[in-house]
Amino acid sequence: MAEDERVNREAWQLPPTARSVPQARQHVAAALRRWQLDALAEPTRLLTSELVTNAVLHARTPMTLAIEESGSGIRVSVTDGSPIPPALRRHSLTATTGRGLRLLDQLADSWNVEDSNGGKTVWFTLGGDSTRWQRAESQWLSEVEA
Repeated sequence: MAEDERVNREAWQLPPTARSVPQARQHVAAALRRWQLDALAEPTRLLTSELVTNAVLHARTPMTLAIEESGSGIRVSVTDGSPIPPALRRHSLTATTGRGLRLLDQLADSWNVEDSNGGKTVWFTLGGDSTRWQRAESQWLSEVEA
């Protein structure tokens, strides 16, 4: 089997409501448990929350959440009906929004935005190695304690 060949895939339709965020986290966590990829659960749940929250707040259209397993890890994508791509912005330390794309930069192995039938798909990948998550978690804890 080729390394990038998909071995498992699940997808869900979600409405553009706040309730979709916890549902999305539950869906991806359950898929990871079924695929015995529990080590990826926390960063996947966090990054999935960010993508779905962005779709709810900015696209305001129904969306499709998908997770795929490959020999090298996972790929999570959120497809919505808005053609406007997300933008990486600088926000103050006290801002309550605006950190989602920065988290993708810090934690995901890769991520991108693609046009999708008049809308867009935002996706990220995570490999079986969770060292990026562990480094980021240690950094955040040291900043909180400082």
